Amino acid sequence: MRELGYAAILVGLLLAAAGTVLAAVITRRDGRAPEYLKAITYAVAGLLTVSTLAMVLALVTNDFSVSYVAQVGSRATPLDIKIISLWSALEGSILFWGWVLGLYAAAVVYTQRRRDDAAIGYATGTLLGVLTFFLLLMALPANPFGLVNPAPADGPGPNPLLQNHYLMAVHPPLLYLGYVGMTVPFAFAIGALASGTLDNQWSRSTRRWTVTAWTFLSAAIVAGMWWSYEVLGWGGYWAWDPVENASFMPWLTATAFIHSTMVEERRGMLKAWNVTLVIATFLLTMLGTFLTRSGVVISVHAFADGPIGMYFLAFIAVVLVFSIALLAGRSELLRTDSRIDALASRETAFLFNNLLLTVFTFTVLLGTLFPLVGEAVRGVKVSVGAPFFNRMTVPIIVALIFLMGVGPALPWRKAAPGELRRKVLAPVVALVLAAVATLFFTRAPYVVIGYSFVAFALTSNLQEYFFGARARMQALGENFATALGRLVVSNPRRYGGYLAHIGIFAMAFGIIGSSVYLTEREATVRRGETIAVGDYALRYAETWGREEPHRYVIGADIVVSKRGVVIDTLTPRMNFYATQAQPIPTPAVKSSLKEDLYLTLMAFERDGSTVTLKAIVEPTVAWVWIGGLLIMIGGFFAAFAKGGPTSPRPPRTAGDRPQQREAVAEDAVELEEATV
Repeated sequence: MRELGYAAILVGLLLAAAGTVLAAVITRRDGRAPEYLKAITYAVAGLLTVSTLAMVLALVTNDFSVSYVAQVGSRATPLDIKIISLWSALEGSILFWGWVLGLYAAAVVYTQRRRDDAAIGYATGTLLGVLTFFLLLMALPANPFGLVNPAPADGPGPNPLLQNHYLMAVHPPLLYLGYVGMTVPFAFAIGALASGTLDNQWSRSTRRWTVTAWTFLSAAIVAGMWWSYEVLGWGGYWAWDPVENASFMPWLTATAFIHSTMVEERRGMLKAWNVTLVIATFLLTMLGTFLTRSGVVISVHAFADGPIGMYFLAFIAVVLVFSIALLAGRSELLRTDSRIDALASRETAFLFNNLLLTVFTFTVLLGTLFPLVGEAVRGVKVSVGAPFFNRMTVPIIVALIFLMGVGPALPWRKAAPGELRRKVLAPVVALVLAAVATLFFTRAPYVVIGYSFVAFALTSNLQEYFFGARARMQALGENFATALGRLVVSNPRRYGGYLAHIGIFAMAFGIIGSSVYLTEREATVRRGETIAVGDYALRYAETWGREEPHRYVIGADIVVSKRGVVIDTLTPRMNFYATQAQPIPTPAVKSSLKEDLYLTLMAFERDGSTVTLKAIVEPTVAWVWIGGLLIMIGGFFAAFAKGGPTSPRPPRTAGDRPQQREAVAEDAVELEEATV
C-alpha cells in the first residue's frame, strides 16, 4: 500500500504539471482547449483516488510501516475512527484535500465536456496547477507514505479530540468540500481573465459551483460550532478562534460574490467586484490552510508545527501576483457603462452589501493576523480576543441583517414610492412590535436593535413568498398551498436564497438569546444532594465508570426536575485517553426550542461521594442549529433545483396549455413586484 500510494502521487504530480503547462501553451496558441486535458484531469483524479484508498486500507489494516499510520494509527482504535483518521493529522489532511480537489476537477471537466473554448482551457489548466501544488506537497514535505523501518508494534491513535464525537466524521469533510470547492470559481475567473471573455458567461458558469461550495462551507461552520458546543465543555459555540476565523473569512467573500453576481447578470455591473471577490475567496482558503497547518497559531482546531508553511506562503504570493497582473491587464474589459439609476434600488442594496461584507472580512483578517505580525516583528505575544471581534463586528452584522430585509423589498433600477411603502409596511410594523416587546426585558441597545432588525428582515423575506403565491392565485386560480409550492419550484434560486436568509435570521435570534440571557452555576455536590439553576433542580444520583477499547469513561447520573417534576436523567462524562494527560469532557445537553440545559462534569471523587458540576441554562441555542439546517437546505435547493431565470422559459405554443399557464404565472409574479 505504501509503494502503491506514493507511486500514484508521483505519477499524478507529473501528469498535473504537464497538463498545466500544456493548457497554458496550447490554449494560448490555438485559442481552444486541447482535448486531452480532459483525459489528464480524469487520470489525476483517478490516481489520487488510488492513493487515498491505499491510505485508508493501510489505516484499517494497521500497517505501521507507513509513516502516517505509525503517527495516527492504533490497534485499539475502532474501525470507524480508523477511517476518519485519514484527516486527523497534517499529511493525511493534505492527501484528503488533494483527493477532493481531484474529484472537483474531474466533475468540472465532465460538466463542461462540450466546451472547447479558451476560457475552459485556461480554467482546466488552473485546476491542474493547484493540483500540482498539493501533489508536490505530498511528494516532498508532507509525504504520508514514508517508510518506517522497523515498523512499531502499535501506534498512539488519532488526536483524542477527534475521537470524542461523531461530528468529527462530518465537520472536516464538509469543510473540505467547501474550502476546496472555492477553487472552481477561482479557476473559472482565471480562465475568463486569461482568455479575455469577461461577459456574463463566466459568472453564470460559476454560480452553481460557488453556491454549492458556499453551502458546504456554511454547513461545515455550523457543524464546527456544534462540535465545539458538544465536546469542549465551555458552553459556547464560537470563540473567534483564529482557525474559526480562517473558515469564516472566505464564507464572507463568497457570500458577497453570490449576491454581486446577480447584479452582473441583471445589469452588467460590478464585473471587477465579482472577479476580485472570487480571487480573494480562493486566497483566503489558502491562508486558512496555512494558518491551520503551519503551526503559527495555537488552537484545538489546528495541527502541530508542520514543514509546509513556507510552501503555502510562496504559493499564496505567486497566486496573488499572478492574479493582480491579470486583473491589471484586463482592466479595460472589466469596465461597464451601466450605472445605478437610483439610491432606492436593489443594485444599491447589493453594493452596500458588498462593502459591508468586505469591511467585515478585513476586520476579521486584521484581528486574526495582528497577533502573528506583532509577535514576528516585535517578539511580543499580543492577544486579540472575543471582546475586540464583538465590538467591531456586531454593528456590521446588524447592518447586514437590515440590508437583508431591505434588499427583497427593493426592485431593480428604481422604486416607485407607492410600491416601496407597500413592501416595507409589514416589516416596519414587525420591527416596532419586536422593539416594544424586547424593551420589556432589556434596555441593552444592541439586543433591542438586533431583535427588531431580525423581525424586520424575517417579515420582509417571508412576504416575498406571500406576494408571489398571491400573484399565482390571482392569475391561475390556484389555492394558496399549490401556488406557494409551484412558486418555489419555478424559481429555486430566488426562493432558496430567501430560505437561506431565514436560516441566518434564526441563527441571529439564537445567538442573541444565548449570549445575553444565559444562567450559569458551578458547584460541588454530594450524592443525593440537589442544586438549582434557573427553573431546574439537579440531584446527583451516582458515578459510574466503564472501559472502552480506546478510552476509559467516567460518568455522573444527574436527575433533572423542573417545578417539582422529574423530566430526565442527564449523564455528563469524562473520557480518559492513554495519549492525553487531561481528560476530555462530554457535556450532557437537554435541548428544547426555548432553552438548553447544559451540564459538564468538572471533577469527581474516586469513591463517588462528590462531583463538581458546571450547569448552564442557555435560551434559544436550538435556533442556531435550526438556522444552520435552513441555510443548508436553501443553499442546495438554490444550487441544484431546476427552474428559475437561468432556465429558458417554455415557448408559448397554442396547443400547450400547461406551458401557457406557467408563463402567465411567471408574468404575474414579475408584475406583482414590478414598479416601473
